[in-house]
Amino acid sequence: MIKSKLTKKQASQRVKQLRREVEHHRYLYHVLDKSEISDGALDSLKKELADLEQAWPDLADPASPTQRVSGQPLDKFMSVPHQQPMLSLQDTFTFDELTAWDTRNQKILPGPYEYFVQSKIDGVAASLIYQGGILRQAVTRGDGKVGEDVTHNVRTIASIPLILKGPAGRLEIRGEIYMLKKDFDELNLKRAKAGQSLFANPRNVSAGSIRQLDSRVAAARPLRFMAWEITGGLEINNRLTEYKQLKKLGFQVPPDSRLFASLGQVWVYLEQTEDTRDQQPFLIDGAVIKINDLSQSRRLGIAGKAPRGSIAYKYPAEEATTIIEDIIVQVGRTGALTPVAHLKPVRVAGSTVSRASLHNADEIRRKDIRIGDTVIIRKAGDIIPEIIKPLRQLRPADSKPFVMPDDCPVCHSPIKRAPDGIILRCINKQCFPQQTRRVIHAVSRPAFDIEGLGDKIIAQLLQVGLIESAPDLWQLQVGDLLPLERFADKSAQNLVYEIQHHKQIPLARFLIALGIPQVGAVTAQDMAREFQTLDKISTAAIDQLQAIDGIGAKTALDITHFFAAASTKSLIKKYQDAGVNIAAESSSGPLRNKTFVFTGSLPGLSRPEAKQLVIARGGKVASTVGSKVNYVVVGRDAGRKKNLARKLGLTILTPDKFQRMIS
Repeated sequence: MIKSKLTKKQASQRVKQLRREVEHHRYLYHVLDKSEISDGALDSLKKELADLEQAWPDLADPASPTQRVSGQPLDKFMSVPHQQPMLSLQDTFTFDELTAWDTRNQKILPGPYEYFVQSKIDGVAASLIYQGGILRQAVTRGDGKVGEDVTHNVRTIASIPLILKGPAGRLEIRGEIYMLKKDFDELNLKRAKAGQSLFANPRNVSAGSIRQLDSRVAAARPLRFMAWEITGGLEINNRLTEYKQLKKLGFQVPPDSRLFASLGQVWVYLEQTEDTRDQQPFLIDGAVIKINDLSQSRRLGIAGKAPRGSIAYKYPAEEATTIIEDIIVQVGRTGALTPVAHLKPVRVAGSTVSRASLHNADEIRRKDIRIGDTVIIRKAGDIIPEIIKPLRQLRPADSKPFVMPDDCPVCHSPIKRAPDGIILRCINKQCFPQQTRRVIHAVSRPAFDIEGLGDKIIAQLLQVGLIESAPDLWQLQVGDLLPLERFADKSAQNLVYEIQHHKQIPLARFLIALGIPQVGAVTAQDMAREFQTLDKISTAAIDQLQAIDGIGAKTALDITHFFAAASTKSLIKKYQDAGVNIAAESSSGPLRNKTFVFTGSLPGLSRPEAKQLVIARGGKVASTVGSKVNYVVVGRDAGRKKNLARKLGLTILTPDKFQRMIS
């Protein structure tokens, strides 16, 4: 696909740019222990480079970053050659890539194979050399062939045995130097109290600590070691035996390592560990899959700089790089003009991303984002993809700053800048995208929750004039739908039935369906609890609204203006005439007077769905952690709220405990 889109000259130029960029970041990361971009973003750049080199074999170069293992050792430490190279592993991201690896191996050496799987600890690789059972030397990976002698620092790590009960000959143990998440948090807390800058992540602290000339620095930091390989010194036939032997020798080993008979079983395990990795006390960025039989693994040999008998599976990255192919301005339900970046599809955080909101013109100018830019994007859990920054070194020479249009890109009506000075709006309320998105919003899951009414069907109903707004949906008959594309008798009956069985709606959901400015699910629920009827809400004074926690002066003013507008009164009357029944709010429920905060992503449950489950049971949802919060639900990739909750002594729920509670 890459080859078909690029000319030879374009591919050559892109390869050179990528090599410079990857090499720059690899040098920062592996040699200087610094980072300007995340591991996920760097992996994404490397993958694009590898794909291009594969598509254009004559562009391959032995000096390419894809052919090199790690970085160069620092010259302030003594250099030590490895008796056996510390090779890097090939990365995979999907089951298809794992299957392709297995297929290549089967062609070289037909199986069957068994597969030993271990968690991939996010730390710093090191080799420990024992002679006569005594720790004699510790060496970093370095460039894979030559590392750095860091014995004086490694000896301070309590989890590393200085004397083994093992063989008297030379024994080399390889593994990972790392730090527990709780120890990292405590270290940063001490630095914050001392007015010192905070560390970015545990991996950087570990790398920096073992590269200190003064071993007292390493001794003061809670470093640990986890072993994953024995190189020489013992006759071992398979990885499972190696794993057991490491434990006998007194080393910590990756927990829950397992042996599997098929790749299908391996994949089920990988999916399970991905969902539970945040429950581990240390950072895990993937898993290592090894052919269990060491004889088979040795006979498979080495491909480039990676052993064929082992491979790394990387969990979906929260950050990646891709290219902005175009910037399109969309019109929202309130008339707001939003620039949206159309991206070269890229997989990030477990899903393929092809679009990302750029929010507004000021945001584009601030980040200097242009069409053709290579950008870093972030997507954590259910969060909408965000463009973090462009990599200007990879910018096309002919790129130009993006300029917002002077009028609505759809109806060409004048646009007006909102009072906040940031948002541009189309002033034509009948502009088709506004109509469409207002109806889509009204029937969405947090509001009327009507299944079968997709975006295309709603647009079709508006285009042929069957509806003008959401209340018109309840006037639809089966015969109205039959002439339309996509509708047969059964599908038309099903849709009309679904619509008619959603005439009853709780007050909070109805407030969401109305699309009140600045009012989301939590604020809607708080308003419904406080006033209990729509009449009381629509006539509430500003000071009454401000009395509700979370509603400020501006939001209160927006709410009063919304209900005072003739268009709102007309919309509510149309709902009532259509037979929609708005149920009065009840403050009862099993979670009454309980306040929840969510942080991180929950497996199988979006953030809005989780909030709605709490609200439907009488509970409240807050956006910030505080003393009035009862429960903090901590999902994958949780942020600072988790640490703050611990310091405040609040009750922390895992996703499983939360699901059991609401059940």
